[in-house]
Amino acid sequence: MASASFDKMNGKIWMDGQFMEWQDTNVHVLTHAMHYGSAVFEGQRAYNGTIFKLKEHTARLFASAEMLGMNVPWTEDQINEACLQCLEINGYVDAYCRPIIWRGSEMMGISAQSNTIHAAIAIWEWPAYFAEEARMKGLRLDISDWQRPAPNTAPVHAKAAGLYMICTLSKHAAEAKGYDDAMMFDYRGQIAEATGANVFFVKDGELHTPTPDCFLDGITRRTVIGLAEKRGIKVIERAIMPEEMAGFEQAFLTGTAVEVSPLSEVGPYTFEVGDMTKALMKDYDALVRGEG
Repeated sequence: MASASFDKMNGKIWMDGQFMEWQDTNVHVLTHAMHYGSAVFEGQRAYNGTIFKLKEHTARLFASAEMLGMNVPWTEDQINEACLQCLEINGYVDAYCRPIIWRGSEMMGISAQSNTIHAAIAIWEWPAYFAEEARMKGLRLDISDWQRPAPNTAPVHAKAAGLYMICTLSKHAAEAKGYDDAMMFDYRGQIAEATGANVFFVKDGELHTPTPDCFLDGITRRTVIGLAEKRGIKVIERAIMPEEMAGFEQAFLTGTAVEVSPLSEVGPYTFEVGDMTKALMKDYDALVRGEG
């Protein structure tokens, strides 16, 4: 399990093509990514020694880099192999993997055409994102004051570091009120997602989920849609307004970190942890562990 301070952990991190001691993988304070958010990343989980959907995650990493104008000096295959080596060299079986690509420090300003593109991969043991007791009772979500931006104001389909600042602000505000997380609406006032996970709702035996037109179409989201369809459950992707939550019976989040996590509350709206949610939780757990 990770220590309280991530910079003091032990192990090996892959950085710019070589493995280095964990505490030696430092960057300069004038790195462009720190000042201007020019970084993209992925979150992956390894189960039983296998990184789930590794190729899909790396493909999205490279797509995000392209959206930010980064010419990555490694291939997807090289990053995939480095992730697997990182898992092996650190001796983990169940773990969390974080690849990141960023602009360096050659230029300091808005322009950064001459900055070197760097990459690193860190991996560590990380248990459930939420405490298991809270997760099984159903997570409680506040409603954020921040909204997901419009597609013409930010690269909304990139997993870009800078886009997560409003997520941090939203989660901090929710936790200060005693909630587990926050639900974010989009620039139109429609339901979008939680701070780091997609959302699904259950009504009359069908699944409803927001159309991901201004936020990430999560890899776990797509996986769960496939699992639901395999069970014969109809999945409806559409615009969902906040007041519709009054008529939904169940709700849950999906994401690499949260996996499939039931909700009991979103603001004034309440849900049960019902059979469909439990079934999809079970299906997902079996799939990622090679049992499905």
